[in-house]
Amino acid sequence: MRRLLCFLVLSTMLGGLFAQEFKILTLNQPDKTRGLPVMQALEKRASADAFSNKKLSLRDLSDLLWAANGINRPELKKRTAPSALNAQDIDVYVFMEEGIYLYNATGNILNPVAAGDYRLLLAGRQTDIADSPVILLLVSDISRFSSGENSSKLTWAAMDAGIVSQNIAIFCASVGLNTRPRVSMDMVKLRDVLKLKDFQYPLLNNPVSYPVK
Repeated sequence: MRRLLCFLVLSTMLGGLFAQEFKILTLNQPDKTRGLPVMQALEKRASADAFSNKKLSLRDLSDLLWAANGINRPELKKRTAPSALNAQDIDVYVFMEEGIYLYNATGNILNPVAAGDYRLLLAGRQTDIADSPVILLLVSDISRFSSGENSSKLTWAAMDAGIVSQNIAIFCASVGLNTRPRVSMDMVKLRDVLKLKDFQYPLLNNPVSYPVK
């Protein structure tokens, strides 16, 4: 009985600690002076085959997200990645061991979405991908397009996601991180976990890690 009580108390304490940790995460302001020149980054751009499980620093995570789809012209609320009709349709979900966050570029924060490790939903058959400390999921909200048929919106959404993914790739090449663009993922379970609407489409995911030594 005493062991059971101790277990319950410990579980409650750990659960409370976890709940405290899984909260809004304030990101650093981007360091715009770091990294290789663009041409050298392009020379090094490659799709990685292996990923380290070492956690990304807050600095690297912050700069990664800003490079992916952050706000680079605050007075105009424009992004590092262009989008069709300036719809800014791409949302970046950040999958980590402690849970899933949604990148809020305006506030430069990560908003909690779901506690728990869901990286396997993005790994598919390549289960080793789930070891990546961060996997970025690019989701298009096509309701943000001000005009066009759904077929056109889906085409624009795919192009917009591709541009954000390339931003991720160039940043990673510039600072020595590993990444690759992927389309494999469990769409059905992701929609359920993220509570996506019919007009929100998961399109690409990018695992990101330090180089494997």
